[in-house]
Amino acid sequence: MTDVADINAERKPGGRIGRILLPLGLALVLGGAGFATTWLGFWSPVSLFAAKEQAAEAVAAPAVAFVDIPQIVLTLAGPGTRTLVMTVKIETDQSHRAEVEHLTPRLLDSFNSFLADIDRAAFEKRGILDIVRDELATRAVFVLGKEAFTDVLITEFRIQ
Repeated sequence: MTDVADINAERKPGGRIGRILLPLGLALVLGGAGFATTWLGFWSPVSLFAAKEQAAEAVAAPAVAFVDIPQIVLTLAGPGTRTLVMTVKIETDQSHRAEVEHLTPRLLDSFNSFLADIDRAAFEKRGILDIVRDELATRAVFVLGKEAFTDVLITEFRIQ
């Protein structure tokens, strides 16, 4: 029993120095790695503070305007009476808003001609809204041009 007590009583010399040098060595290595990454240009401590300024600049984006297109009401061809009711908005910027409002009759004509040619059974298929949105966007670019057109927003889509 005394042999067991003697083994636990022995201590290694230099154990306290190793406990102190390990955290100091890790701090030195991590500090050197941080310095090296900033010196090589991977990141900058200044960019941590500049991120708030960039976010404020992103908020000051160009003014977006939404132009209302009159509600489209179409009777679908086929047996029984079914009606398509759709409300659309055109997204543009403030400088092209007047142009979009001026060309609204042409937009309505192109939208109505496309929607009237859709087969009645197609409205029951999955993904038809995405197809309709893409086709309306194509027709809006054709009428307005790429610089005046940003997006088509479908705010109402009903089949009664």
